Amino acid sequence: MTDKDDLALCLRMLEHQGIIDYNGHASIRCDAGMFINIGDAQRSRMTADDICTIDFDGNLIEGKGKPPLEFHLHAGIYKARPDVKAIVHAHPQWSTYLTMTGQDYMPVFAQGTLVHPVPVLDTPDSINSPEMSVRLVECMADRPAGLMKSHGAVTVGASITEAFVLINYLEENARRQYMAMQLGIPYAFSPAESAAAYKKLWTAGLFQRTWNHFAAKLEDS
Repeated sequence: MTDKDDLALCLRMLEHQGIIDYNGHASIRCDAGMFINIGDAQRSRMTADDICTIDFDGNLIEGKGKPPLEFHLHAGIYKARPDVKAIVHAHPQWSTYLTMTGQDYMPVFAQGTLVHPVPVLDTPDSINSPEMSVRLVECMADRPAGLMKSHGAVTVGASITEAFVLINYLEENARRQYMAMQLGIPYAFSPAESAAAYKKLWTAGLFQRTWNHFAAKLEDS
């Protein structure tokens, strides 16, 4: 499969899981700039034909449509962080609830520790300008994930597999945290427990297994 095929599959899986809907976008760094989904394409039916190539100024290099208005989010991160090769931005339900109510993200299960701590951009505004992109980049610093108040989430990775898996872990952790809060105060992993989980779980093999799990669920649907 090509990078464009992987990107399309990533978006279909995210839509199937309810992490994105008619909005949301993902990208992969390339020599010309980035591959990113066309803004008005159906996420549930995304194919490689729905992926365009743009430079970091949003100029269309190749493709059948325009990129999302928030391409600045991707461009800003890529320019500031050469370690990042792929990005996912979505408006997931559970993690957004936390930012709506001022609740800190707590590492309440092992996979959720991989993105903790998660910084929060203190505005619900879209990242649709270079200025907003700078604010997000400064907020995230070197973290693999960030939240935006009453807006959504972003994850980055060394591959689209990594970025995809991390946003799944982020959202599942937020769901579990929310559910536990209905009963009482959730248990949060200690720094030592988080470090042990990171050492065990941050591996290419486990990221690929998680990707394969969701790909199989999509095929079976």
